[in-house]
Amino acid sequence: MSLAPRAVLVHRTTEYEELLARHGTHGQAGFFLSSRGRGIEEVAERHHRARRTLAQVTAAVPLQWRQARVERMDLDRFLFAPEDVVIVVGQDGLVANAAKYLSGQPVIGIDADPGRNPGVLVRHRAGDAAKLLPAAASPNCATDELTMVEAVADDTQRLLALNEIYLGARGHQTARYRIGHDDEATPAEAQASSGVLVGTGTGATGWLGSLWQERASALTLPGPADPRLIWFVREAWPSPTTGTSLVEGTLQRAEQLRLVVESDRLVAFGDGIESDALELTWGQTVRLGVADTTLRLLL
Repeated sequence: MSLAPRAVLVHRTTEYEELLARHGTHGQAGFFLSSRGRGIEEVAERHHRARRTLAQVTAAVPLQWRQARVERMDLDRFLFAPEDVVIVVGQDGLVANAAKYLSGQPVIGIDADPGRNPGVLVRHRAGDAAKLLPAAASPNCATDELTMVEAVADDTQRLLALNEIYLGARGHQTARYRIGHDDEATPAEAQASSGVLVGTGTGATGWLGSLWQERASALTLPGPADPRLIWFVREAWPSPTTGTSLVEGTLQRAEQLRLVVESDRLVAFGDGIESDALELTWGQTVRLGVADTTLRLLL
């Protein structure tokens, strides 16, 4: 007998909760904010709005379903199951944070603070949950298949991301490496930079899009479902031993970008989660390209 679906609600600690954890009471948190020209009322209202949204979505879960909750910082320790329906309640970035830990489960993005989020990934309101949950459990549910990026190291470490993967020094200092396409036709180039970003069309709405705009790149940005990646080197430094000829490009599905580490310690992390990173050292090779996994986001 097959198991009933499990609704997994993904959320994150609010700014108000972080303030209370740091300052102890509402009054002390309010005093701290007022000393910096801010008021606590708006922060508290956003907290209550987020918690009301989470409660409304929880109430919409069918009675015969199982339920679980996971906070953003616990995602790397949570075991998702094949029959899960994942409901992300928060902002667009929280969907990206969860995506790397999934393997084909349908995802519903619920906007916890309408008007403050672009709504690229959190496309729905809490009132839609009662209709969306049964639809998501159907094998024929309508989803967007969003492209993901992966990094694979030569010691079998693997990292997935929905937006982008950053490879460089943990503190964004100078990283040294050799970079080139994973073929014999393109020679690798030694570089010193503040890191390399490789990402998707979804990532092009964020950090990658900012880099693209800043350098007035002539590259065409991919769309979220486009099986094509875009990559940029940040602040490549020319010297007698390092070059700047390979600083941006695109990767088709069958192509990979190859980096050989020439620093004592570099990291690769996805979608801003630095605590869950690949640790890389001298001589290691990392290949980045389009992942076989996609994010199934409900329309």
